[in-house]
Amino acid sequence: MDLGFSAAQEEFRQRARTWLAAHVPSRPLPSLETEEGFAAHRAWEGELAADRWSVVSWPEEYGGRGVGIVEWLVFEEEYYAAGAPGRVSQNGISLLAPTLFDFGTPEQRARVLPPMARGEVIWAQAWSEPEAGSDLASLRSTARRVSGGWVLNGQKTWSSRAAFADRAFGMFRSDADADRPHRGLTYLMFPLDAPGVTVRPIGRVDGKPAFAELFLDDVFVPDEDVIGEPGQGWRIAMATTGEERGLTLRSPGRFLATADRLLREWRAHGDPADTALRDRVADAVVGARAYQLFTWANASRFRAGEQIGAGSSLNKVFWSEYDIRVHEAALDLLGAEGELRPSAPGPSTPAPGSPAPASPPPASSAPAPPTSSTSPTDWAEGYVFALAGPIYAGTNEIQRDIIAERLLGLPKGRR
Repeated sequence: MDLGFSAAQEEFRQRARTWLAAHVPSRPLPSLETEEGFAAHRAWEGELAADRWSVVSWPEEYGGRGVGIVEWLVFEEEYYAAGAPGRVSQNGISLLAPTLFDFGTPEQRARVLPPMARGEVIWAQAWSEPEAGSDLASLRSTARRVSGGWVLNGQKTWSSRAAFADRAFGMFRSDADADRPHRGLTYLMFPLDAPGVTVRPIGRVDGKPAFAELFLDDVFVPDEDVIGEPGQGWRIAMATTGEERGLTLRSPGRFLATADRLLREWRAHGDPADTALRDRVADAVVGARAYQLFTWANASRFRAGEQIGAGSSLNKVFWSEYDIRVHEAALDLLGAEGELRPSAPGPSTPAPGSPAPASPPPASSAPAPPTSSTSPTDWAEGYVFALAGPIYAGTNEIQRDIIAERLLGLPKGRR
């Protein structure tokens, strides 16, 4: 692995740093899990896109800069180091877009990607169902073939971004007679304001609607919104989960910036006699650096034409558990101040008597992290966000099964 940067890459880093220094809001945006914050983050996506910083690795024709994975990682480091806002377009940019690049048609890419890059269309992820979380093959929502398209029926849950988003993507059972559960699934896109779609927000532990339930009642979707071949949804979805668990969901730049913040908090507020907490801070810094180096190693493999494959499960287990540890250390360091919140659960909390979700947060609900600022309230919100990490994008129990069976060659356990 070459740890050096070329002159062009260093120049790219400097341009990104300069732009971010001039444009990152001087005050943190409101939480993107609120209507006000969602709108503010959408506007930020537009500002990024105006100078082609929203999707740097995409081809220029779709709004990107056409740079490689090294430059993307460099940009991510600079982005989070600058304290820039969380990305409300993350579901679309990190999950749907790679799927369209691999399996979409030229017409779909031309129609979907530019408005996604500009933040004009925000995408929700709609894979999981009340009885199909980590086990996506058991999903029951259906897609029935009709003239010119498909009719969707069923329920999706723990759909990240859906409370305020414009469109969603997910899988539906299109062939009830398929010989295996993971066959006969079709990958579709659909608008959240279409006739027959009901969106019911789900409040997070702090009351903010980070997720939503979707109820689909005879929702028509045209053929042009099918991704890949009908019945091949599982194969396509597995490629998407690889993106989610691997490089794109949690880039190391975010954790490097978080570890730096924790180190500053320690230097400002830490008790040198508390060696146990001091060691946790040191572990957080070392962990962020180790994750950075692991990611750079994966990037080198990508550039050599290799794939991460089941190794993406290693990424997912590491960053999801690391995220909790670093926020716990910060809250212990700050004491009562770190637990302050800007408000009690607000009006977006589900009304009393609303049906409770039938299953825990699912595989592949990937909320965006909170903004990277330095106030104690952000540590608290970051901790709330981190708690879901071992569950979404495929539970860590599932990831450990994958690691045991596919990477270590151990026999399958009983499920």
